[in-house]
Amino acid sequence: MKSYNKILAIVVFFLISTFVITNIAVINIGNDNNGRPYRVEISRLADCIEKDGFESIDLVNCSYVTSVVCEGDNKAGFYNTDSDYVILKINEELYRFDYENSEKYDMNLLVTVNIVLIIISIGVISVLIYVKLKILKPFEELKDVPYELSKGNLAIQVKEEKNRFFGRFVWGVDLLRENIEQQKIRETELRKEKRTMLLSLSHDIKTPLSAIKLYSKALSKNLYKDKEKQLEIAENINEKTEEIERLISQIITTSKDDFSEIEVDMGEFYLSELVNKIFSYYKEKMLLSHIEFKIEIFTDCIIKGDLHRSIEVIQNLIENSIKYGDGTNIILDFAEEDNCMLISVVNMGCDLPENEILHIFDCFYRGSNSKNKSGSGLGLHICKKLMHKMNGDIFAELNGDTISVTVVFNKAN
Repeated sequence: MKSYNKILAIVVFFLISTFVITNIAVINIGNDNNGRPYRVEISRLADCIEKDGFESIDLVNCSYVTSVVCEGDNKAGFYNTDSDYVILKINEELYRFDYENSEKYDMNLLVTVNIVLIIISIGVISVLIYVKLKILKPFEELKDVPYELSKGNLAIQVKEEKNRFFGRFVWGVDLLRENIEQQKIRETELRKEKRTMLLSLSHDIKTPLSAIKLYSKALSKNLYKDKEKQLEIAENINEKTEEIERLISQIITTSKDDFSEIEVDMGEFYLSELVNKIFSYYKEKMLLSHIEFKIEIFTDCIIKGDLHRSIEVIQNLIENSIKYGDGTNIILDFAEEDNCMLISVVNMGCDLPENEILHIFDCFYRGSNSKNKSGSGLGLHICKKLMHKMNGDIFAELNGDTISVTVVFNKAN
C-alpha cells in the first residue's frame, strides 16, 4: 500500500506539473499572437483608404478595429483616446486606428484548457482512489489470512464486504476457513475414535495372547503328557492365533477407513476443460524445470466424473512423473475405447522393476526406486479410490524405462 501511495503522489505531482507547464505555454502563445489579428484588419483598411479614400472603409466586418480617425478631421483630439491605437501615414495624411486588445480571446483559451486539465486530473485521481479503496484496500486486509491459516489459526475473522471485485473472493476465503475448521474438528473426532478403537482392539489381543503364552509354558514344562490333551492345547493355540489375526485385520482396516470416506461429486464436463486446466497449471512449472510438456491431439468430448477430482488424479500422476522421471519430457496422451476416454501420463527414466508395477496402487506401498525421495505411498492408492468412485479405472504399463499410467473415464452418451 505504501508503494501505491508513492505512485499516487507521483501521478499528482505529474498532473500539477502538466497543469503549470500547459498554462505557461498557453500564456506564451497568447503573448506571441497578441496584436496580430487586429494588424491584419488595420492593414486591410489602410489599403482600402489608399486606393478608394477614407469614405470607402467599412468597419462592420471588423472584429478588432473599432474606429478610424483622420488627423485632418479631428486634429485637436487626434491623440486623445483611451483605446489602444495604431497611427499610419496614408497619402500624406495621418490616420488613427483604434482597436480592442485580443487578450480576452487568449484568456478564453486559457480558461478552456484549464477546465479540460481539471476534468482529466479529477478523472485520473478518482480512478486511482477508487482502485485503492475498492481493490487494494480489501486485498490488504486479506493478505495475512492465508499466512494465519497455514499456521493453523482458524479463528481469524474474514470481514464480509459487498465488493464487486473481492466480494466472492472474500466469501470463498471465509468458506475455506470454515471448511478447514470443520475438517480439523472432524479429523480430531476421527482420531479419537480410531485411537479408542485401536486401544480396544489392542486390549482384546492381550487375552488370546496370554492364553497362548500359558499353553506354551505348559507344553514347554511337559505338564500335559497325554497326547490327546496336547492335541487339544495345539488346537486352542491355533484358535487363539486366528483370533489375533482377525483382530489385527480389524486394526489394518481401521487404519484404511479414512480413504473410503473420500467423496466425489459426479457430473459431466468437457475433456478440453480438464486438459486446459492441467496445461495452465503446469505450463510455467515445466518451463522452469526445463521439462518438455507435450499434449497430444485429442477429440473433445463430454466425460462423466468429478472435474476437480479428475484434475487431482492427473496432477498426482504428473507430479510422480516429475519426481521419478528423468526430467526430459512428460506426455499427455489420449485414446478412445468402448465408449471410454483413456488419458495416459507417459514419462521416461523409470527404474521401477517390472515385478513391482502391479503393487504401485497398493496402500502405503513404495517402490524400490523411491529411496531418498519423500512420499507416503498413498498418492496412487488415492487415485485408484477416486477413479473407482467415478466408475472409472486406472492402470500402469512399463515398457523398458518408459512408464505409462492410464486413467479410464466413461464418456457421456
